Amino acid sequence: MINIQLPDGSQRQFEPGVTGEAIARDISEGLARNALAIKVNGEVRDLNRTIDTDATVEILTWRDQDGKETLWHSSAHILAEALEALYPGIQLGFGPPIENGFYYDIDFGDYEFGAHDFAKVEKKFLELAKTGETFERQQISKADALAHYQQIGNEYKQELIDGLEDGNITFYHSGNFTDLCKGPHIPTSKVIKAVKLLNTAGAYWRGNENNKQLTRIYAISFPKKKELTDYLEMLEEAKKRDHRKIGKELDLFTFSDKVGMGLPLWMPKGTRLRETLVDFLKKVQEKEGYHQVVTPHIGKKDLYVTSGHYEKYGADSFQPILTPHEGEEFLLKPMNCPHHCEIYKARPHSYRDLPLRIAEFGTVYRYEQSGELHGLTRVRGFTQDDAHIFCRPDQVKDEFKKVIDIVLYIFRVLDFKDFKAQISLRDPDNPGKYFGSPEQWDLAEQAITEAAQEKGLETVTEYGEAAFYGPKLDFMVRDALRREWQLGTIQLDYQLPDRFELEYVGSDNEKHRPVMIHRAPFGSLERFVAVLIEHTAGDFPLWLAPSQAIILPIAEVFNDHCYALQERLQAAGIRVEVDGRNEKVGRKIRDAELNKYPYMLIVGENEMAEGAVSVRKRKEGDLGVMKEADYIEHFQTTIAEQLA
Repeated sequence: MINIQLPDGSQRQFEPGVTGEAIARDISEGLARNALAIKVNGEVRDLNRTIDTDATVEILTWRDQDGKETLWHSSAHILAEALEALYPGIQLGFGPPIENGFYYDIDFGDYEFGAHDFAKVEKKFLELAKTGETFERQQISKADALAHYQQIGNEYKQELIDGLEDGNITFYHSGNFTDLCKGPHIPTSKVIKAVKLLNTAGAYWRGNENNKQLTRIYAISFPKKKELTDYLEMLEEAKKRDHRKIGKELDLFTFSDKVGMGLPLWMPKGTRLRETLVDFLKKVQEKEGYHQVVTPHIGKKDLYVTSGHYEKYGADSFQPILTPHEGEEFLLKPMNCPHHCEIYKARPHSYRDLPLRIAEFGTVYRYEQSGELHGLTRVRGFTQDDAHIFCRPDQVKDEFKKVIDIVLYIFRVLDFKDFKAQISLRDPDNPGKYFGSPEQWDLAEQAITEAAQEKGLETVTEYGEAAFYGPKLDFMVRDALRREWQLGTIQLDYQLPDRFELEYVGSDNEKHRPVMIHRAPFGSLERFVAVLIEHTAGDFPLWLAPSQAIILPIAEVFNDHCYALQERLQAAGIRVEVDGRNEKVGRKIRDAELNKYPYMLIVGENEMAEGAVSVRKRKEGDLGVMKEADYIEHFQTTIAEQLA
């Protein structure tokens, strides 16, 4: 018998050769009906694949992201089958699942394909899905795989097969369709009840602009029609919340072709928003014993060779900067950590000095492909709220837990209530991707897992998602529209201290290596602001709003009084503007609502005479007439409560 360990820690025994479907049915008939795939020792597989040895097993349903991706992967095959039926002779590229849905890259040849074709493709897709196609896996030799695609004239698949090792090639058959694929897939296409083609885009084959441009079709599918309806409603709401749209309306940031793609320019209001976030985290860090540092925007190429970043990312980075001195090369800084290692190394350290916590809001640069750029969420120049903690091995877990506390505080203040922590570990089947010894990785992975457990975090474990120098804890947050974002990361690193030969003198008077914790609760300010805009729809909490209030004089005769009031409020720490336009107060109120000012302070003859204002709160209306000291206290109390 073999032992199967389930996610709740329980174990069941089965005969060797048991399938995921049989395990699901042994647990409950309901689970078997909803099962889409199985995860065996971290690997997602078809439900009908056999298990022959002891294993950790998780049955995947639509509730699991891996379950969704399995359904979407199968949907990509059905989409390709539908397209081949409607457009004979097309050539298929590849069609993977993505975070929300799937796509397929297609060479349509002489066919014209566009949004006007979506309805008939969806109809054909659903016809095929209703037939209950199964997805049959077939191991195939490299020669036979090449012969298959040579026969039908598909050069794209032949190129993919050329890069594969013989013995590791599989086809999947469903209905009249066959595709080169490693899987996994759902048991039957009947599971899929709804599909929507979303849009098309041009995509160079394999992301290389020197290759032919194919048509990429984006789509999404669901096991229930209502889920598609809900998703389309969410998309409409997402358009309203798009950070690019709101950022333009609120005058927060812009881009310029002359400056360069993916290089944001922060406007005054956006800068106030950004700097308020920076000041907020600086205060948190200061309280927790961090020291603020500043490092240059460039560094010698040798620095990143030493760190390993050049080996791993050099080909995809901005190219080296050559100086007049022969052989001297610099790079735009892709990471802050190598610079921080040199700060640590600048003076000797005793075990009593540790932990040393240094932090920097450091701007880094990475050459993202132009097709991948998207507003503030994917840029080429961005600022990380980076910090690195150098500590003794016996301090690692406690320091890691303290960083978790910082992340949880930030999420609470910014109303990110729905999140989970992803424990990102190395890929056990590809050890060559990582620096360092297995023993170091074992220690690091154990420390992260225990720290997350001791803090009571809801966690998922993903193999192969670790950084090249160590495992990490990534925080996956759902916004107001239930979309998932990766915000915040904590990484444990035994490798950079080795590569930079960092040392401290221990209590035994011998030299030892410190351990390094990389930490970025926001991740990047740009991406964090984008997510925050879409989460709040631009209605920022009072403490964070670029302008917390706007003063609205009823007539121009009150303008001087209002500008004097503005100076007093600014001196009290309130970010406030004056709308001194010659407009009716009703128009000013409407404009203030549209521009999302949290408060409006209205001043007329009576208010000026009494040294008061009529206070109006966005979306709530009038709060009544208040004296200056009273509404200042109201602002300060509200902010204190939001930051508590």
